[in-house]
Amino acid sequence: MPTLINTTVQQHRRGSRIWLEGQKILREGFVPGLRYTISEENGCLILSVCEDGRHQISRRHRHGRDTPIIDITSRTLDALFNGVERIRVLVRPGCIVISAHYHCLDRRDREVRITNKLRANTPLSIGSLFHGGGVLDKAIHHGFADAGINSHISIAVEIEGQYLDSSIANNPELWDGESIPMESGVQYLQLSDNTPRLDGVCAGIPCTGASPSGRSKLKLAFAEDHASAGACFFWCLLFVQKVNPAFIIIENVPAYSNTASASVIRSVLNTLGYRLQERVFGGNAFGALEDRNRWVLVALSKGLSSDFDLDSVQPVCTKPGTIGDVLDQVSADADAWKPYEYLAEKELKDQQAGKGFRRQLLSPEDQRCGTIGRSYNKARSTEPFLKHPTDGSLSRLFTPGEHARLKGIPESVVHGLSTTTAHEVLGQSVIYPVFVAIAQALARHLVSVARISPHQVDVAA
Repeated sequence: MPTLINTTVQQHRRGSRIWLEGQKILREGFVPGLRYTISEENGCLILSVCEDGRHQISRRHRHGRDTPIIDITSRTLDALFNGVERIRVLVRPGCIVISAHYHCLDRRDREVRITNKLRANTPLSIGSLFHGGGVLDKAIHHGFADAGINSHISIAVEIEGQYLDSSIANNPELWDGESIPMESGVQYLQLSDNTPRLDGVCAGIPCTGASPSGRSKLKLAFAEDHASAGACFFWCLLFVQKVNPAFIIIENVPAYSNTASASVIRSVLNTLGYRLQERVFGGNAFGALEDRNRWVLVALSKGLSSDFDLDSVQPVCTKPGTIGDVLDQVSADADAWKPYEYLAEKELKDQQAGKGFRRQLLSPEDQRCGTIGRSYNKARSTEPFLKHPTDGSLSRLFTPGEHARLKGIPESVVHGLSTTTAHEVLGQSVIYPVFVAIAQALARHLVSVARISPHQVDVAA
C-alpha cells in the first residue's frame, strides 16, 4: 500500500534539500544500507531501490530501532524544483516518486498564463461572483482599459435573472461570444475539470449578515449564521480554487473584515499561494458624493505581488462640488415631493426616547450624502432624502439617475429598469470611482510584471 507525504523543499547552505525518514518509507522496502538510483521522468524525481545504485539509504539508531534516512541534495533537485516550496512524495514498494505539489503547479500555471497574455496583448478573462447589475465589473474593466489592458467576463454568476439581463444589455463591453452568464446561487454551481481557468475573480460577497444593521435586525450572533449569505465565502473559495486566477478582488462592508469568514478567506488564499492586501476606501475621498465605506481585499499570486501597494492607490476623478451638481430637473410641484409623515413621527419618537435619531434631509448645497441602500425605494427612515426648496414639510427620494451620479456610476447601467429595480442594482453596488482607481493601479502593476519573461517569474517569492 503506497504512502503519501506532502512536505517542503528545505534550503541550506549547499542548496535545496529533501529529507525523508521513518517507518513510512521502511514499510515500502527502503531498508537502511540498501542502494538506490535517482532519475528524472516527466518533471518528477524517481528513487528506485537497485543493487548497484549510486546512493545508499542511511540509518539512525534510536530507542533500539533502526530508522532509514534518505537525504537528497543535488543539482538535479535544484533544476527540477527551483522555486518550489512544497512537494508531493509518493512512496511505493521499492520506488519513490517526488513531484511538485499541485499548489505550486497551480501557482506557476496562473502566473505564466497571465504574463503570457499580457505580453501578447490578449484580453484577460474575468470571473464575476454575485455579479448584480455589473457595476463592480464595469469599474474593473474601465480601470484596466485605462491602463491599456483588455478584459472580458468569462463567467458571471448572479441569482437574480433581471440583474443579469440588465448587465448583458447595458454593459456590452464586458461580454463577448465566449462569456458564460450563470443565473444561479453560487452554492449550486457544478464546476468540472472543463471549467475554464481565469485570470481574475471579482466578488462582492453579500453583506446581509455582516453589516451591523443586518445582524441587529436579524438577531444574528455571527455573520455566518445568515441563512442564505452566511456560507457564500465558502463557495467563493471553492470557485477560486477551481478557476485558479492570478488576482482576486473582494469587497464588502468594513465590518466584514472582522468576521470569521474573512479570517478563513485570508487563511485559505495564503495557503493557495496568494499575497493579500486590505484597505477601507471612502467614497468622498475617491470622487463620489455618497460617502460609502467599503473594505477591499486584493489577493495577488505571490510571484506577481512584489511592489504592488493597495495603500498607494490614489483617486482618479474629482468629486462633484455639491449634491445640486447631480440633480435632475424636478419641479417644485411634482408628485415626487411628499410629507412622509410616518417618518417625521418616528423621528420625534426616537428623539423622545433618547435614541438620537435624525432623518437625512439634504439640500442641494450639501457636499456629501450617507449610504443609499438596496431597498431605497421603500423610503426607509435611514435613507437620504432631498428637502423641498421652499416647503419644509416635503422631501423626496433621489431618482435612479441621481442615485447613480451620487455613487459615480454611469447611468447607462440601469437603463430600462423600473425605479425599484434600478435602486436595488445601485444600492447594493459599489462606489464606481474607487474600483476604477484600484483596477488602474493593479493593471499598471501587472503590465510592469509582464516585462519579465514568463520563465523569470519568481514562484518562490
